[in-house]
Amino acid sequence: MAEASIPVDLLNPGQVFACLGFMEAVEVLCGPCEGRFNYKNAESPTDFVLKVDGTQDPVMETLRFLCHADPQAVAPRDSALSAKKWDVETLTRHDAIFPCAVPDSPAALPTLLNDEAHSIPIEHWADGSNRDNVKFWAGAAGYPGAALSRDALNLVRGLGDNALAATAKDPFNVSVPQSSSFRFDWRRDYIPLDAGFSPNEHSGIKMVGYPFVELLAAIGMQNARPKRVNPRDKLAYRYGVSATMLPTIFARAVLGGESLGFPIRLFRIRLGWPGQEGQARCIVDAQEEPLP
Repeated sequence: MAEASIPVDLLNPGQVFACLGFMEAVEVLCGPCEGRFNYKNAESPTDFVLKVDGTQDPVMETLRFLCHADPQAVAPRDSALSAKKWDVETLTRHDAIFPCAVPDSPAALPTLLNDEAHSIPIEHWADGSNRDNVKFWAGAAGYPGAALSRDALNLVRGLGDNALAATAKDPFNVSVPQSSSFRFDWRRDYIPLDAGFSPNEHSGIKMVGYPFVELLAAIGMQNARPKRVNPRDKLAYRYGVSATMLPTIFARAVLGGESLGFPIRLFRIRLGWPGQEGQARCIVDAQEEPLP
């Protein structure tokens, strides 16, 4: 059995989502896994512990995959939709399997990350179920998820084993200038009215982002979602964590705030409108909630 741990801030929702993203990726790359948040009492900085049955280091294998993966947009059968406009390859399915109805725009096509041996989907915004799609960036006619995935992958592409080993010790704090993102990590985002200015108006300012958080949080949304506190309120979500070692299927439910009989902690996300209301949202902060 192999075990790895990484630092995580429970008050950073993107990092918590990314921990589940590690589990989802490891299920594909290494096989069944379990994970837990190694907190004591009410502390927020802690570690996330990940275990697999085999001998592969689950964190290293996941980071290695992301450093070599290529993205594809996925279009439904008999569709002319393509992400070529954004220089992203499009795979048109030959069967009827697709996560949602045919999108109105190629910008809304789901994404598949591929290396030579594995494929991992990123498609939470194209979920045809009644779950919240947790889509924070701009509308479907804007920059597509496939291009956001490609941009983040390009920021980490080609790291060698020595650099990967250093990264694996603290992947959520690897930062680089990043012009676009899924908006999962609040450390990159801002609301111009609150900040007093907009960096977009100053060419000498480059926003710093956290590509591993963005990619893994997007993967983590594949089978689980934080819960909207009020169906009519688009600016408040709730998520949960547990110190109990759980298989992925239970960790998904806990992220949505379901205890399933395990001790959990709950956190509330506060979002804001960085631009026009009703378009892109960004995470303002997160606070722990008392258990009901």
